[in-house]
Amino acid sequence: MAYGRSSLIILAGLALAVPGFAEEASENSYELLSTVIVTGSAADVRDTAGSVSFLTDADLSVQAQSDVLRILRAVPGVNIQEEDGYGLRPNIGLRGSGSDRSSRVVLMEDGVPIAPAPYASPSAYYFPTTARMSAIEVTKGPAAIRYGPRTTGGAINMFSTPVPQELSGFAQVFFGTDNRQRAHVWAGGREQLAGTWQLGGLIEVFSDETDGFKRLDSGGETGFDADDLVLKLGLYNEEGPLPQSMELKYQTREETSNETYLGLTLEDFRADPYRRYDASRDDEFNGENELFQLTHRIDLTPALSLTTIAYRHDFDRNWYKLQGISPDGTGASGDIGISSVIADPTTNAVAFDLASGETSLDDSIVYRANRRAYYSQGVQSVLNWQAGFAGAAHDITVGLRVHEDEEDRFQEEDAYRLEGDALFLTTAGAPGSQANRISSGEAVALFIEDRIEVGRLAIKAGARFEDYELSREDYDTADPTRALGPTRVRTLSDSVIIPGLSVLYDVSDELVLLAGVHRGFAIASPGATEADEEESINWEAGGRYQRGALNFEAIAFFNDYSNLLGTCTASSGGGCSIGDQFDGGDVDVAGLELTARWDAANLFDTDLSLPVSLVYTYTAAEFKAAFESSYEPWGDVEAGDELPYVSDNQLTLTAGIEDTRWGVQLSGNYVSEARARAGQGAIPAGQVIDARWVADAAAWFDLSDNLRLRVKAENLFDEVYVASIDPAGLRPGKPQEVLFGLDVSF
Repeated sequence: MAYGRSSLIILAGLALAVPGFAEEASENSYELLSTVIVTGSAADVRDTAGSVSFLTDADLSVQAQSDVLRILRAVPGVNIQEEDGYGLRPNIGLRGSGSDRSSRVVLMEDGVPIAPAPYASPSAYYFPTTARMSAIEVTKGPAAIRYGPRTTGGAINMFSTPVPQELSGFAQVFFGTDNRQRAHVWAGGREQLAGTWQLGGLIEVFSDETDGFKRLDSGGETGFDADDLVLKLGLYNEEGPLPQSMELKYQTREETSNETYLGLTLEDFRADPYRRYDASRDDEFNGENELFQLTHRIDLTPALSLTTIAYRHDFDRNWYKLQGISPDGTGASGDIGISSVIADPTTNAVAFDLASGETSLDDSIVYRANRRAYYSQGVQSVLNWQAGFAGAAHDITVGLRVHEDEEDRFQEEDAYRLEGDALFLTTAGAPGSQANRISSGEAVALFIEDRIEVGRLAIKAGARFEDYELSREDYDTADPTRALGPTRVRTLSDSVIIPGLSVLYDVSDELVLLAGVHRGFAIASPGATEADEEESINWEAGGRYQRGALNFEAIAFFNDYSNLLGTCTASSGGGCSIGDQFDGGDVDVAGLELTARWDAANLFDTDLSLPVSLVYTYTAAEFKAAFESSYEPWGDVEAGDELPYVSDNQLTLTAGIEDTRWGVQLSGNYVSEARARAGQGAIPAGQVIDARWVADAAAWFDLSDNLRLRVKAENLFDEVYVASIDPAGLRPGKPQEVLFGLDVSF
């Protein structure tokens, strides 16, 4: 699918022929999904009995960022673990839930689970292209039980570009550091058909590429090339006697990235943080997804509506990357994992020399084809009824989802000789000889919620029911066709009820108070038939204050885990069998989330807007009991040990100046240091995730009503910091990147 730049140019030319102006997403842009989601606008957040943040199209467009980790700095309670610097495979946690591959949060696009296999294998090696989204909703607390199945941390729901009411379009291009080239184009609208029916459609293309900011010792690209295509076609009858709409969405993405798990030793990082060892020069991720979604909404009466969504998501990927080093040339049978090599380059001196570029024997450099194919599919219906009885107003929502998904691992390892600036294949592995297994999941989920309003008091009570069965079929690695059937089958099934309760009280027109409690839950791995599920009781309480241009929110939370789960993945550092599950036992996570927004222009006699904002999160997360574990991020734990990759303090400060035709915004993000391994007291030098201040800046100037010039800088002051040490050595955050751009609306 090589639509890339040529298609972008053609599409831009077609879109420019469309008259009119591009319209921003409006308050009712997400009406089609309004019964499915918790909230569909920033204005609705004030009346939501729970912790919800909603980033609008205007919020996202100011800095025009493509990395979801930078975007989510504007949301309190989000824990992030950087990896590649561009957010290709983000690691996101909510309220200390664990961030590895975002597997502890519910990820959605347009109300549909979007992780490759949300039940069987939720690790998000696919993540939607954030720069094409028009809004993002982040849900924590009791409101998260609407989405499921994992309710401990919460959910992140991304909204794609809606079909506009009028014929319109938009085009944006950026060029900058490291040959970064970004282009985003969409065009669409609605036309009147017979009577009150309308026909609408949208075509959207996004393309992004860069040479990368890391430097291989012998040269070569370390960046990526990714392309998205989105098509929407809909029928809308919003004004008829039985209002209803139907919309078909197709989305696909292709990505090739020269990305690796191989990091640096502490000494080499201090000498050159952007260096990359030559043994990883052929590391390459190739992924492609296809999503089909059919959404239908009908208003049966003014107070009764039904929304039904059918979806199918396929994702295939192969991350071909350096797995280990075999100093004596025995190939995959005698290699030392790269995590061990980088962790102890003295003991493994010969292997380290080979990893960093020494000419090797045949079969000394071992690569693994991490080939996996995923699918998820299902149907979900949500019925909403608004009524008044028993002396109160009721807003009742009932939802049902029938879902199945699968992960198919079929992997092998090849051995190479590194010579000069090239790798030469010396032994090819037999297909499926490293991993040959299928993990699958089937589930039926039901939730019911009732928001009860009596005067100034609103109570939302709800529960989610999950009935699921997971299975893992292991096949002989010498049976690539799987003709002999599985050698081992493991199953895990359960039925759980996840209740939640929240209250909202309007003290005045300016102040509301809220509190809530719900059960946190996460499913165990398909291969871990003896592992306990993850359970917690989660509490929150706080309030919101709004007066004129000032908005303030403060929410305290406490997650009381009876059992925290850890899952072995390649990205977590190895030291365990991939897919194994670990019980972390009793864990407490407590914190405070603060958000404040204000227009400082109120202090001055000016027509300018001077928006300022503060987002702060304090998190304290620790194990309450001692235990021994072969899960590398935990190790042997003592009571009081802090959880890895959770910073105590996070702060984002933003200030801007805006006129009718120009604007400037500066955003500074502070993250206190975190530890890469569970522990307490002083953090060993090789385990510190640096504290850092990272600033981003953006400026724009409107040449006309539909033409805008842009300049933006990410990591404005070129801060150098350790972003991660897992899975195999220290890796840096992205250095300064400067981009120049142009927006055209029509």
